[in-house]
Amino acid sequence: MELRFVLLLMLLAVVYPSTDALDFEHCKNSVKQWASSSLHSDTKNGHILKDLLFFLHIPRTGGRTYFHCFLKKLYSSDLECPRSYDKLRFDPRKPGCRLLATHNDYSMMSKLRREQTSVVTILRDPVERVFSTYEFSVEVAARFLVHPNMTSVIKMSNRVRSKNVGTSTLEIWPWKHLVPWMREDLFSRRDARRRRGAPYFYGNDSYDMEEVVMPLHDYINHPVALDLVHNGATFQVAGLTNNSNIREAHELRQCVITHKVLGKYVLEVAKKRLDDMLYVGITEDHRESATMFANVVGAQVISQLMASTVNNSNTTEQGPPFSDLSIDATDDQDNSSSTTEAKSENMTVGKLMESYETCISSLRSSQSQRRAASLKKISPANFTKEARRRVPDNALEEIISLNRLDMELYKYAKEIFQKRHQIMEPTLHISVTPEKGQMILTNIIPAWTVVYFFGFTFLVFFISFFKSARRRISKIKI
Repeated sequence: MELRFVLLLMLLAVVYPSTDALDFEHCKNSVKQWASSSLHSDTKNGHILKDLLFFLHIPRTGGRTYFHCFLKKLYSSDLECPRSYDKLRFDPRKPGCRLLATHNDYSMMSKLRREQTSVVTILRDPVERVFSTYEFSVEVAARFLVHPNMTSVIKMSNRVRSKNVGTSTLEIWPWKHLVPWMREDLFSRRDARRRRGAPYFYGNDSYDMEEVVMPLHDYINHPVALDLVHNGATFQVAGLTNNSNIREAHELRQCVITHKVLGKYVLEVAKKRLDDMLYVGITEDHRESATMFANVVGAQVISQLMASTVNNSNTTEQGPPFSDLSIDATDDQDNSSSTTEAKSENMTVGKLMESYETCISSLRSSQSQRRAASLKKISPANFTKEARRRVPDNALEEIISLNRLDMELYKYAKEIFQKRHQIMEPTLHISVTPEKGQMILTNIIPAWTVVYFFGFTFLVFFISFFKSARRRISKIKI
């Protein structure tokens, strides 16, 4: 009887699989089907700049610096797609829209013309990115601690929103989820301290000061972080964040989070997309990345806009001479074509790098001051490089484990970067033949090298000619 019962259970297990088994099979089929359809790339000449540049800005990778100190110097405001960081109100159909910079994921490509869009991005060491995401969430949330309570915060936020002034951090993914979560947590801990009263015992570990701020180990294991932070770069490049334009993105992402073995399919798609990008930078290789961006992306943007200027001058009335215009005049909201022409005409790769150095110094200074002012509100907690080094190894190992997809993607991105860096040496400059609109890659060679080469060639030719003439004269004498 017992044997029969066991056999019956085994039969039922075969005919009616467990819910977990069904879930896994369903997830596996769904993820594989999505990956298969996503790997079919229609990208051609991926390393040549197309009509639209899509800067896929992965949070906390230094992308804001590239946007302000590179892209804003290259593209005038009338060429930037409106409300780039606001998915709900973003409209790519604006005439002349040439630059899209956004935290939105790769699924934004569904709104764009793929064959006319180039994508660039920057990746960062996943452990450092998790630290930075945690710290920035706290930093921005701490700014609200000037208010007595959350009721005051909500009233103020409603007043600001009613004025409809630009796009705030609280409207940008993922901060629109992370900052309110951290803000409520900070107010809750401050209220608890006030109820408890002095004395306070904070300890000396800023990343484990639970009386003041959510400890790092609680943060990294929270469902919000699991959904938004961990493997965030892979999900963003794959187009599967919770801000995705893909209808099934949430289900696919949850499948991968639940069944980690399925992550290999998402990683494969993300790697393929990096291969097809115009540029992939590395935050840690700051100097090399900036130089490559200027020479690969910047040079092509300058050439492209100069070609457009030539074409426009052939079809429209001649405007004011370029020399009378400032290259920074396009920072305002002037929509005239002359502002665009001025920026492209006067800019060079060399000037772009000089401008970048000045800009990044100013930007870092202002960011540092704002960060210091915010962190004062949660003193004695203070996030520094020294404090990071004191974080226990088991916490670092846990971050690595939770971000295994990002670790693999980062490693792959570094390989791409190194290969392209080697190819780029000596530095490549991209020029355009306006008549045909064809892009030509030519080595940048110092002027003295050119003079030396032609001088040496002429000298060799002259000596050969002189010796040949002497031989002919000798024969005639004989």
